[in-house]
Amino acid sequence: MHTSRPRLWTKDFIIISFASFLLGLIFFLTMSTLVVYAIEEFNASQSKAGLSASILIIGSILARVFTGKYLEIVGRKKLLYIGIILSFVANLLYFPASNLNILIIVRFFHGAVLGITLTVLQTSVMNLIPISRRGEGISYYSLSFILATAIGPFLGVFITQYSNMSTIFIVCSVFSAISVILSLFVSIPEVKLTKEQLKDLRGFHIKDFFEKKALPISLLTGIFGFSYSSILSFLAPYSIEIQLMSAASFFFIVYSFFVLISRPFTGVILDLKGDNIVMFPAILFFSAGLFIISQAGNGITLLLAGAFIGLGYGNLQSAAQAIVIKNSPSHRVGLATSTFFICVEGGMGIGPFLLGYLLPITGYRNMYIILGIIVLVCIVLYYFLHGKKKAFDQQISHVNVKHES
Repeated sequence: MHTSRPRLWTKDFIIISFASFLLGLIFFLTMSTLVVYAIEEFNASQSKAGLSASILIIGSILARVFTGKYLEIVGRKKLLYIGIILSFVANLLYFPASNLNILIIVRFFHGAVLGITLTVLQTSVMNLIPISRRGEGISYYSLSFILATAIGPFLGVFITQYSNMSTIFIVCSVFSAISVILSLFVSIPEVKLTKEQLKDLRGFHIKDFFEKKALPISLLTGIFGFSYSSILSFLAPYSIEIQLMSAASFFFIVYSFFVLISRPFTGVILDLKGDNIVMFPAILFFSAGLFIISQAGNGITLLLAGAFIGLGYGNLQSAAQAIVIKNSPSHRVGLATSTFFICVEGGMGIGPFLLGYLLPITGYRNMYIILGIIVLVCIVLYYFLHGKKKAFDQQISHVNVKHES
């Protein structure tokens, strides 16, 4: 008898995905334009201008630490309204920011409320995805941020060419207002906790702010985020050095295209065939992309690197998130989600800072070679952290199936 697959594209799944896309647009639109704004408007130094942009990530990470812990205790719907309304307020606060210090405070506040909102959305969507389609569902959902990665910076460049930063703040405020309206029409699944589970979540030790079972893969993904930050932060100056600026402007378009065409397949494959068949090739693709970008001498090579990195890093994050959620207890999914994104955002946040010290020693090409080697070594780390156990579990499963037949 034919049994239909559980439904994935529900009203709530679509609304949460679109709201996440809008918040991602705000994130990348401001990240890509604020440094120049701080320098031109407030005569900021390069380091202070960089801080005004990156402190958003610091605020987000700190908020995720506490949101993940108290998500189920306070209630998801309540935290969503708090986060999403304050996100709208934060966008309005950019207009009266009259000096650099106030701008930095606004950015930190904006990052914190974005961290609250995104943690609620990213956790809640896990309960809307059927277990049998979790890899596929996470692949589709996380495309919202992938699209924002490409469209946000593109919008930023387009608006600054024809207008000014006030227009960007207006656009971000409109996006934020739409996300507030969308939140009124979404049903956020709440988790009913037992007394034992509540007691487990109310502790105040360091372990109570992170999900232990999520840490190994989350830390590994943090290394991938650290490596990917080299592209977000240094692709533009690298492309100027090698005189490939026009090709670099299409890099993220190519990256997003290959993520878009591969995600639906990799998500289904992960559900049907297991984690390893996605993770091992994705790590290899990402490493190869970094090696290719280090040797770029023409536009085609640079865009080829974008394709490899899209197939690699573009699929690593969603596959790793699916692994983290599967390995965590249901009542600690919020903690697992925040643990995962704290590591990813932490890696992306600290990357430009540390790599900035490495660059004068190595130069751009050698930096990308070193990062390619680091990512390649992560195959071994993944094997011992998760891949070996997963392969063993699949062998046992095949033996049991044969025995039953």
